[in-house]
Amino acid sequence: MDRLRIDKWLWAARFYKTRTLATDEIGKGRVEINGQEAKPAREVKVGDTVAVRREAVTRTVVVKALSSVRGPAPVAQQLYEETADSLRAREQAAEQRRYAREPALAIEHGRPTKRGRRELDQAQRGWGDRWSASLDE
Repeated sequence: MDRLRIDKWLWAARFYKTRTLATDEIGKGRVEINGQEAKPAREVKVGDTVAVRREAVTRTVVVKALSSVRGPAPVAQQLYEETADSLRAREQAAEQRRYAREPALAIEHGRPTKRGRRELDQAQRGWGDRWSASLDE
């Protein structure tokens, strides 16, 4: 076997859990072979460069071997070799995520606290029957 479908190879190399997921990601344009956007039936051969974009990180790997069978992780890792630039970019992205602000702290609105609820109730009692911001004349 000197060539293999890219969706099958990505599945065998454990980039995606199922071939269907691999096909969907390829269809969305998140996989490139030798700098060109791939289609699921595109064949890959040993020596090709495959770029897989997941979340905010692009992994660039060189195909070392082909396998149409999904095996254990240590065997799957022998099918490819990640480039030095790709490793560096992944480490940088991991470091940025580590130092990024906690997403939950960005939530400014939501259910009020007990104190906030009391302040709202007190403010509403002070408004009386007036419900409009305009002045009645």
